[in-house]
Amino acid sequence: MATVSGSPSFARDIQPLFRDKDRESMRFLFDLHSYEDVAAHASEILEELEEGEMPCDGPWPPEQIELFRRWVDEGMAP
Repeated sequence: MATVSGSPSFARDIQPLFRDKDRESMRFLFDLHSYEDVAAHASEILEELEEGEMPCDGPWPPEQIELFRRWVDEGMAP
């Protein structure tokens, strides 16, 4: 996981948050295991996460949403 001083990265911190069933349920729009797809749709994904609409079986805990938000705000490192 990202350290307090380090920026989160997709490969280390973000991609593991998306379970296989999350990936399958969203595959018709984009691939949650693809950096390019998640980065391209990051604002929409963040909005859905904050509204509790994603993942479809229940909202993420606040700390996971915050980690995703930090990843977006800090430049979406691969």
